[in-house]
Amino acid sequence: MSKYLALHADPSGPGDARPTALQIVRDEGLGGALTDKAVLITGANQGLGLETARAMHATGATVYLGVRDTKKGQKAIDDILSSSESSAGGLHLIEMSLDSLESVRSAAKTFLAHSPKLNILILNAGVMATPQGQTKDGFETQFGTCHVGHFLLFQLLQPRLLESSTPSFNSRVISLSSMGHRCGEVRFDDLGFRKPGSYDPWVAYGQAKTSNLYLANEIERRYGSQGLHAISLHPGSIGTNLGQYLDPEVVKKISEDPSMFRYMKSPEQGASTSIYAAISKEWEGRGGRYLADCVEQSQAKPGTPPLDAVDLGYAPWAFDEEKAKKLWEVSCGLVGV
Repeated sequence: MSKYLALHADPSGPGDARPTALQIVRDEGLGGALTDKAVLITGANQGLGLETARAMHATGATVYLGVRDTKKGQKAIDDILSSSESSAGGLHLIEMSLDSLESVRSAAKTFLAHSPKLNILILNAGVMATPQGQTKDGFETQFGTCHVGHFLLFQLLQPRLLESSTPSFNSRVISLSSMGHRCGEVRFDDLGFRKPGSYDPWVAYGQAKTSNLYLANEIERRYGSQGLHAISLHPGSIGTNLGQYLDPEVVKKISEDPSMFRYMKSPEQGASTSIYAAISKEWEGRGGRYLADCVEQSQAKPGTPPLDAVDLGYAPWAFDEEKAKKLWEVSCGLVGV
């Protein structure tokens, strides 16, 4: 059981006693200690990704920031270097747009040419509740960006992850799902919401986040015995650019309602579960689990609303092995591997 359980028992809003990502690094005693490790983080130039990169840099690891915009990426690097807990670990940009398979392939090629190892892959980037649309390759926007792009990236980097695994530090893949996975299962009969009137932004988000969870589960099933493990997680409710498509009135209601606002986290706190999964001793050599608030979760109580911030448990379908296997096989076809 995580030592952080008690700190999450009575939250009081962003900046309260709940741990930050940097606090996890300190508590694990890993400040400047992972100089022989390489980490790749997608969506690393802002919000959760930036704070995840900042904390990983504090460990001394060489950190690769996957970013759509290299100018914004350089600002993120400058921000990290100016922070008080920066280290000698390298910081490098990898240009990557997850809504383009061509871009993902190019990014993977660049990374593999630059880094001889990959110990931790953090699949952080994503979009949420977007208007109906498609990626450059014709996938529904949320499914294509959150899942398909990350699926291809993992496939291309999987050999390097396996090669980099050691008995003392097994390679890890951290897949950011969300409690929003409870909004909907994978629609194998209509992944793209092409049926007239079928699109709902939250149902589409549910499919994308369930896919992120399935990816971690299937990586663990296929590669766990080879020293490559994967964990999925819900980072928390955080006011970042991810919420750009939310109704402003809904956002205002949350911010003005103490009973809802108390569960919100700062980006620094939101990145804590990602860092805990990525570097903690508790998760060495383990995977195939779903975390939230730095704690392994159980199934949510029946009747729990999909976006309930109190019960952070997973949906009944979250650990369906047959569906996870089917999604893997379908995804291989979608990306041509």
